[in-house]
Amino acid sequence: MFTKIKFIAGSVLLLSLAFIQNIKAQQVITLKEAVESTLKNNLNIKQAQFSAAISEENLVQSKNALLPTVNANVGPNLTFGRGLDQTTFQVTNQTSLYTSGNLNTNVDLFGGFVKINQIKQNKTLLAVDKGTVEKVKNDLTLNVITTYLQVLFNTEIVKASKQQLEIANKTLTRENFLMDAGNKTIADISLAKSQVATAELNLTNSENDLSISYLTLGQLMNLTPNQQFLVQAPLIDDVTRDSTMINPNDLLESAMKIFPDIKIANLRSLAAKQGIDVARSSYSPRLSFGAGLSTSYSYQYNYQGNNPQQAFADQLNQRFGQSIGMSLQIPIFNGFSVRSAVRRAKIDYSNSLNNEQIAKNDLNKVIFQSTIDLRSAGSRYSSTLRAFQAQKDAFYANNLRYEQGLVNSLDFSTAQTNRNKAEIDFIQAKYDLLFRAKVIDYYLGKQITF
Repeated sequence: MFTKIKFIAGSVLLLSLAFIQNIKAQQVITLKEAVESTLKNNLNIKQAQFSAAISEENLVQSKNALLPTVNANVGPNLTFGRGLDQTTFQVTNQTSLYTSGNLNTNVDLFGGFVKINQIKQNKTLLAVDKGTVEKVKNDLTLNVITTYLQVLFNTEIVKASKQQLEIANKTLTRENFLMDAGNKTIADISLAKSQVATAELNLTNSENDLSISYLTLGQLMNLTPNQQFLVQAPLIDDVTRDSTMINPNDLLESAMKIFPDIKIANLRSLAAKQGIDVARSSYSPRLSFGAGLSTSYSYQYNYQGNNPQQAFADQLNQRFGQSIGMSLQIPIFNGFSVRSAVRRAKIDYSNSLNNEQIAKNDLNKVIFQSTIDLRSAGSRYSSTLRAFQAQKDAFYANNLRYEQGLVNSLDFSTAQTNRNKAEIDFIQAKYDLLFRAKVIDYYLGKQITF
């Protein structure tokens, strides 16, 4: 029997040491590090960066479109029946085989500045996509803050649940002892067991919530599920002191200048306005300049000479031709396609202005709501703190009276339940306040740290 007890004790000690070693091996991640890891590894950011890279390539191509085009063409030709003899250049009735080649270049001298306007628009669209990258980063930052604080909240709930289970178990032990002494009934034992069962269920649920919140945070940072880490708890004193010092008008003015959503909306309106200029350019005539070189080689002519190589060179030289020319294309009627394109561009511009105003209105609403939420969270934090302290004192007093037999089991259980609820309410209020404060920092463009 003694050997069995030693074995069990040794096993428990080894498991405890292994658990402690695992905790020590886990990396402790601050909020700043969690944000930095997310911005470095998150796939949504990389996807937005790919879109920006495509827009940058579109801009480069629109600039290259200003350069002249140069094309070469070589092709064999076989003619049947009546045609032009490639040797005598007379009309004959025969089969001819010859190869022709040409080199030509063309450059637009004027086209209503369509290419220039396209370059301007592509620059703006590139800025839009770069702004979208910043927006994705901003949204992910707020998401990380929310999830990080959820991990901290669930951690404290687990801690509180363990303490509540410990109190419930001690109560049950005491009730069993008093029942053996004849001072308690089966109803008292059943009530104590119910408290233990409730505390165990709360602990199980809180541990599950904690695991899920850790998994969510790890996914945001693009970590594998087996990468274990812990989070660093914050201090809350500075938050409570600053919660009533936020001016919503100043906050809105600052956010309008730096918030990516507003920048993107402004740029989209500018790009749409430039799109009108691109569409209108098609109303203008197009003037272009072209030049070309050409020659040909006839196989029938080659066989007539004594020196094939010399005959080949002579043919290319004799048939060598040059050309230059200009072309003026004047749009007269094209089924109103240009007019329709201009109208669509104007509608798109009006829609962009409308979306820009919606973005500003949404930001205005969110800013004022955030400042109200921060003040409310500060008040709730203070009130729940006082309530929790009062319930702790009440439970302590009830516990002393319960041990002396001056309080029945039901009253003691009620005091314990009230104390537990006050603690949960306080934890929720604390992290709600911290979250509201970090949201304000988010709209101010501040670095989010604890």
